[in-house]
Amino acid sequence: MKKLLSAVLAVLLIIGSAAAFSRARAESAGAFQPRLDPATSCEIKVIGSYSNFEALEAEFDKFNTYYPDVELSYMKPDDYNNLLGTVLESDNAPNIFFSYQWMFGNEMYQQAFDHMEDLADPQLGLDLGCLRSSLLRYEADGRLLMVPIFARNYGMLVNNDLFAKEGLRVPGTWDELLAVCAAFLDKGYASPMMGYSADASGCMMNSLVYPDVVAALAGDPEALRAANALEPTAGEYMRHGLEAMTQLIKNGYINLEKCNEIGDNYTQVILRFFEGDVPMMICTGDTVSGTEKRESQSEAFSKSPFTYSFAPIPLSDAGGYFIDSPSVQFSVNKTCENLDMTNEFMRFLISRQELNEMASIKRLLTTTTDLSFDAVYAPFSQVPAERNLCPELMGITDPLAVQVRNASYLVGSGALTVDEAVSRYGSF
Repeated sequence: MKKLLSAVLAVLLIIGSAAAFSRARAESAGAFQPRLDPATSCEIKVIGSYSNFEALEAEFDKFNTYYPDVELSYMKPDDYNNLLGTVLESDNAPNIFFSYQWMFGNEMYQQAFDHMEDLADPQLGLDLGCLRSSLLRYEADGRLLMVPIFARNYGMLVNNDLFAKEGLRVPGTWDELLAVCAAFLDKGYASPMMGYSADASGCMMNSLVYPDVVAALAGDPEALRAANALEPTAGEYMRHGLEAMTQLIKNGYINLEKCNEIGDNYTQVILRFFEGDVPMMICTGDTVSGTEKRESQSEAFSKSPFTYSFAPIPLSDAGGYFIDSPSVQFSVNKTCENLDMTNEFMRFLISRQELNEMASIKRLLTTTTDLSFDAVYAPFSQVPAERNLCPELMGITDPLAVQVRNASYLVGSGALTVDEAVSRYGSF
C-alpha cells in the first residue's frame, strides 16, 4: 500500500509539475492563463466618461470565455468628473474607473486617489512591459495608479492618393512641407492644409502649435517651471510655433475661409476630408478614431475611396514630433467587492493583444509598443525616439496648455499678432 501510495503521489506530482510548466510556458508566450476558479460567480462594474464603449464590451465577451459566470458591465454616470469621488464612496462603487493625468495635483480628486490600487504590484501580473514606458506615470514610491488604455497625438490626415497622383511625397521637414503646399496650391488646390478653425477648443491652430511648444520646453526644467507658473517671459516658447502657423496661413497654404466652413472638429472634419480634395487635414488622433465608421457615410468617399494615414506635422528642419499622451486610463478601486477577479480582468486586458484589438475597434492610438499595427498610425512609428515626447510625464500642466490653445487660436484667427500673444502669456 505504501508503495502504491508513493506511486500515485509521484504521478500526481509529475502531472502537477507538467501543468504548471505548461501554464508558465503559455503565459510567457503571451497567452492568457486563468489563475482563479473558472466557476467563480461575481460582478465587475466599470464606469467612465464615454457614452458607450463597444470595444470594452467586446473584451467582456472574451473574458467570459474564461469566466462565464462573471458579469461585467460598463456605464457612464451623470457628471462623471465632478461626482467620481462620491460614486467611489457609495454602496454601488465600481471596480474599475476612468482616470486622467490632469487629476494629479487637483484636490477635487483626492477621494479618487485614495481608492486607487497600485497596479505596479508584481503579484497582479499586469504586462506593463508591452506598454510604451513614456505613458506610465509612477509615483515617487514606485506605485502606478493609472494604466493607459488609449493614447492621443497631434498630426494631420494625409490623402496618400493625392500625393501619388501629383507626384509628391508626404513632407518630413519644414522645408518639404512648404514645398508640397506650394506645389498643391499651384496645381489648383484651394487649401493644401485644412482643419477646424471656428473655436479655440479643438481648433487646428492648437494642433499645429502645441507640439512645437512641448518640444521647446523639453529638457529645460527652468523653462518648464516658468511656463507652468504662467510667467509672461515664458511666452517666448510659443513664438516659433506661432510664427510657423502664421506663415502657413499668410502663404495661402491654409485657407481660413474654407476652414471656417467646417462645423466641428470631429464628424465634419472627417467628412470634409473624405471629399477627396484636401491633401492634409490637421486634427488629433481622437478625430482619426471616427474615420472608419464614417467612410460609408460619405457619398464622395463611397464613390471614390482613397488611402489615407495620420502623420506628424513637420514644423522644424528635423521633422515632426510625436506628442504621446494618455487619452483614457483605468484605475482599480482597491476597496471594491471582488477585487481578486477585478485584478484578474485587468491582467487579461493589459496585454499586447487585447489593447491592440481595443484600439483597432475604437481606431484610437494603441498604448502598446506596436505603433505600426494600424496602417493609419504607422507614420508615427517612424518618428525617432528623441522626438517622442509625453507632456504629462514632462510635467506640463493644464493651465499651460490652456494658454497655448487660446494664444494659438487668437493669432491664427487674426485677433492678435505673434508679438502680442507672446507678451500676453499667462493672461489668456
